[in-house]
Amino acid sequence: MPELALKVRVERSGFTLAVDTALALTGITALFGPSGSGKTSLLRIIAGLEPAAHGQLRFDGERWSADGRRPPPQQRGTPMVFQDTRLFPHLDVAGNLRYAERRADRHRPGPVRDEVIAALDLAPLLPRRVPGLSGGERQRVALARCLLARPRLLLLDEPLAALDLQRRAELLPYLEKLPVLFGIPSLYVTHAVDEVARLAEQVLVMANGRIVASGETAAVLERLDLPQLTGLPETGALLDARLRRHDPALGLSELELAGQRLSLPQVDAAPGSRLRLRVRARDVALAREPVAASSIRNQLRARVLAIEEQADGPFAEVLLALDGGDELHLRARITRASARELQLSPGQPIHALIKSVALDGEPLAQEL
Repeated sequence: MPELALKVRVERSGFTLAVDTALALTGITALFGPSGSGKTSLLRIIAGLEPAAHGQLRFDGERWSADGRRPPPQQRGTPMVFQDTRLFPHLDVAGNLRYAERRADRHRPGPVRDEVIAALDLAPLLPRRVPGLSGGERQRVALARCLLARPRLLLLDEPLAALDLQRRAELLPYLEKLPVLFGIPSLYVTHAVDEVARLAEQVLVMANGRIVASGETAAVLERLDLPQLTGLPETGALLDARLRRHDPALGLSELELAGQRLSLPQVDAAPGSRLRLRVRARDVALAREPVAASSIRNQLRARVLAIEEQADGPFAEVLLALDGGDELHLRARITRASARELQLSPGQPIHALIKSVALDGEPLAQEL
């Protein structure tokens, strides 16, 4: 797998981006953080589109300049997919794809036209003009155009940000399968934690022009200090579960998780499938004993790993390990008063009460 090493800096009025890091690229790597944290600027430096940048980067053994002088952007093999797609409105979809093919480096391997069209379901769109496409269709064409440029690294700058919820849901499965189909690593800029949870294998968290955390997605998203690092309040954890069976009469699916069972609204997946669940911290309550006669169906045995109370707020973040699965963690966001009433301490047995809510998505990426 290629390695990307960065030691770069760019200064603007009131803002400085300074990054010194190295990472092995596999699948999708998310650049995650609040707006204005420097995510898009870093992506542009990698693409060679920031002439004011200083420093060096090394990709797959090649040394590049941060300002794009060596090699220039068109020779890097790092096309970008932007929020606004930047398709040619005077061409139909087929014409936009032909443009990318003509500009591709013939000496570099890459996906072929028929493969890309099939992967992104573009055949019905080929004769259509860009102005007549929906936002999701335009992004699929933009993805195809970048793939036909034979990229070595695909750069995605918030490709879902301009789409409504329905279009986002339609495009996510296409983004999810691209690394599997074509084996091209991607850097994916977003400030949406649900996109990180669903798509990314690893995450770089950015704030104020710096990388403040990095690692595998599950480990980063469960960090108790993530809200303080990013200023984004939503926190949670990722869990891998196996689908046991469906109960069509009640509209539920039963999952197995470290030897424990939980249910959720019926999902479109076959028994035996592996699902990635994202459990939001705000949807987890804690109890010292099982709660009888409750509408909360999912009550998992766990133990407390760590507690972090807000210094100037009402909440406490609690990290839990599930019984039977030390690697499987949950997070709960409760009040500081509740944490003290429960007398929480590391190592303490506890029951995690999890609400089931409506789900959207595909197997391997569900939200609980």
